[in-house]
Amino acid sequence: MKKILFLLLLSSSAFAQFGLFGKDPLINKENFDKQRVHWGYYLGFNNLDFKFDYLSVTKDVEVQSQIGFNVGLIGNLRLTNHLDFRFEPGLYITQRNLTFPNFTEERDALREVKSTYIFFPALLKFSAKRTGNIKPYLIGGLSTALNMGSNSEAKDDNYSQRFRMTKWSSFYEIGVGVDIYFEYFKFSPSIRGVFSTKDELIRDNDPNSPWTGNVGSMQTRGFFINFAFH
Repeated sequence: MKKILFLLLLSSSAFAQFGLFGKDPLINKENFDKQRVHWGYYLGFNNLDFKFDYLSVTKDVEVQSQIGFNVGLIGNLRLTNHLDFRFEPGLYITQRNLTFPNFTEERDALREVKSTYIFFPALLKFSAKRTGNIKPYLIGGLSTALNMGSNSEAKDDNYSQRFRMTKWSSFYEIGVGVDIYFEYFKFSPSIRGVFSTKDELIRDNDPNSPWTGNVGSMQTRGFFINFAFH
């Protein structure tokens, strides 16, 4: 505990020394946000699962989500002092393991759903007034995503252990973040919730399939944690 407190005090002193959060901070990149257009990139993590709705009462499909990876580019268009339009195309890699009920063999019950999405989000960023080198913001909007691991064109289905999803999906996302201004760049961590607006499941060829026959809809939901650099 003493070591942790020492590190926290040391970090606070370092930030104050470099003029980020002191009483009279040295203002970094004062005119950066006055640019009409600027660019950046982001790295991050995701955790996605599925929301299932059923046609009749049954045992739920168990969803085990895993931590995935994000990387992408940022194009920012300044609209007003507190409002920006963002285009953030990115690659999102994730995996969800589904366990279907009423099977005795694991090879029948388990489906490993590996997805590689390319997201095309159109977002609005609402920023608060900058205080020193800190500026919090809200961000949200709509996106279209291409799932390159969807198996949408495959003729085989779950009877051949092939799980199929739609190739294109649509989402809405909303989140919060903060801009932190350093001497040479702006760092912007954010966390966002993402929710599918359409059913992503392609049913098996047999309408009475024990995997998909009773599923009314299957939609992605989850969150992103992104670390942006401008």
